[in-house]
Amino acid sequence: MSQPLQDKARELLEKKEVGQLIGYGRSTRAGRARPIFIYSPEQASHLIWGPSCVNNLAVYLTRKETKVPGRVAIAAKGCDARALFVLIQERQIRREDLYIIGLSCRGVLSPKALAEGKEELAEDTLAAKCKVCLVHTPVEYDFLVGEKIDSPEPSSDPYGQIQELESRSPEGRWEYWQRELSRCIKCYACRQACPLCYCNRCITEKSIPQWIERSPHARGNLAWNIIRAFHLTGRCIGCGECERACPMGIPLMLLNQKMAKEVKEQFGYVAGMDYRVEPALATFDPKDHEDFIR
Repeated sequence: MSQPLQDKARELLEKKEVGQLIGYGRSTRAGRARPIFIYSPEQASHLIWGPSCVNNLAVYLTRKETKVPGRVAIAAKGCDARALFVLIQERQIRREDLYIIGLSCRGVLSPKALAEGKEELAEDTLAAKCKVCLVHTPVEYDFLVGEKIDSPEPSSDPYGQIQELESRSPEGRWEYWQRELSRCIKCYACRQACPLCYCNRCITEKSIPQWIERSPHARGNLAWNIIRAFHLTGRCIGCGECERACPMGIPLMLLNQKMAKEVKEQFGYVAGMDYRVEPALATFDPKDHEDFIR
């Protein structure tokens, strides 16, 4: 799969159709991949594509350290492309400034599989997010690497764990989140890995007034994680980068999936599927039903 990607990258850079290409290259650790940025046709041979390419590269399009003027090419799996579409909806990037190299994807390796040095996809090495993936081939692209894959029904219930948690008593749910969030060390790796956390100044860095206490204790941890989940409501595309980046193994995607479930049920909206429509929480329709408001 790497050769078609390299050939297209070389062509784009030779013709100067793009000034930069964001893709995957080999890591210094065997069997791993890392994000790379290439600017010349000669560098195209460094590009790779395979199950170890787990990062969501959309995060680099809004970071001031990696953002460049002009048209940019980006290698995007289905979930990555959904992030691109949300960024387009939110006027952070323009579709005409992007050359999307779609990657047909049957899944990527789980963090555990990568840590163990495994390289082949199997039921026990597949990342959890891939088992509930809605888009194996980007909905829209300018060039596709691999053959288009019709997205099958998810192999597991995307809301199964949420429903199990919802079945507990309020006290049981509170105890669960107190236990999980007590491990947060406020490193903000989840924020840095998220392609949709792009504010120039995060709410955690504001001190007048101070909305979130910075110390890693129960009150500050709860405020940070709940506010971040609310900020991603109707926007999270389920790439799981926040949870993968968390050094404490906190199940952050449970919060995000809960909010995604509510938005889907109440508004019939799934984030990142079509950048031409208005986001669910950025539009008003007098016909919206309000029976869920208390």
